[in-house]
Amino acid sequence: MSTQTLNLEALQTYLQDKLPGFSGQLRAEKFAGGQSNPTFLLSDDTQKWVLRRKPPGELLASAHAVDREYRVLSALWDTDVPVAKTYLLCEDDSVIGSIFYIMEYLEGRVFWNPELPEVASNEERTAIYDDMNRVLAALHSVDPASVGLQDFGRPGNYFERQLGRWTKQYRASETEHSPAMERLMEWLPTNMPEDDGLVRLVHGDFRLDNLMFHPTEPRIIGILDWELSTLGHPLADLSYQVMAWQMPVGDGLRGLTGCDRPALGIPSDDEYVASYCERTGRADIAHWSFYLVFCFFRLAAILQGVKKRSLIGTASSAEATAKGALVEPLAEMGVLYIDK
Repeated sequence: MSTQTLNLEALQTYLQDKLPGFSGQLRAEKFAGGQSNPTFLLSDDTQKWVLRRKPPGELLASAHAVDREYRVLSALWDTDVPVAKTYLLCEDDSVIGSIFYIMEYLEGRVFWNPELPEVASNEERTAIYDDMNRVLAALHSVDPASVGLQDFGRPGNYFERQLGRWTKQYRASETEHSPAMERLMEWLPTNMPEDDGLVRLVHGDFRLDNLMFHPTEPRIIGILDWELSTLGHPLADLSYQVMAWQMPVGDGLRGLTGCDRPALGIPSDDEYVASYCERTGRADIAHWSFYLVFCFFRLAAILQGVKKRSLIGTASSAEATAKGALVEPLAEMGVLYIDK
């Protein structure tokens, strides 16, 4: 079954009396990008919505949890965290072949290049990075219990759980031997900081192109792609975002290494981390290198899953093969941070 199309006839029948305001002929267009859960723009004669579905076919255990995405979006709707409004969750695989949910369509801007070449001024670039920082701090300021998410993740050391999860996922999707990944899986457990007991909602994939900005203002109107969200340690989100900027300018993952940040109004890593610490009441961050190495490993493990799905024909994007080729370079960058 294709990840690129929807059974519109079955979907139209299902939504007829379930989606508020729906009428007329249903149309669907798949969004570009996205390696995991296929995402579609739905429309009728007057309105637009977004549908995210679990890919059909055999999948890795615990992956593609669109029901978790739906739950967290719904829980955060009345908080300071900008999210799209949710409308319905369908857990009946028989409708279109896998579970799906429908949410509000947000009209805005998504930036794919962290240098922000399409932005007209340094002042706006600075404001965009500051709003990313503000929104991340807002997310990590939400008490999970206050929004009904106290059971959204397992108790215990988040990094220990995540390391176990992604090691297992990596082994399940492993296609060839990687000395760098072996080194990371050996080093991380023995260099893990002691758990400080802090538990917050973490997005799991907080980066520039998972944020929807206002059409004209440097303001985030929605955080996208909550598939990897869980209860955990907030420094996982912060270090993941900073880790992504260590990639070279123009690389497949588009980083900021080699970019003249001051000339573009983009804060340095240290400045960005300091702003986050000020907003969240932290004095500093110990063991920063561990968090960065962990993020290199985790992203490499995620992309190994993309690579495996590409090989067996269930990846949701034509770019999956290219993303899969980044597994070894990412792991090698993680090893470099061990050796620094």
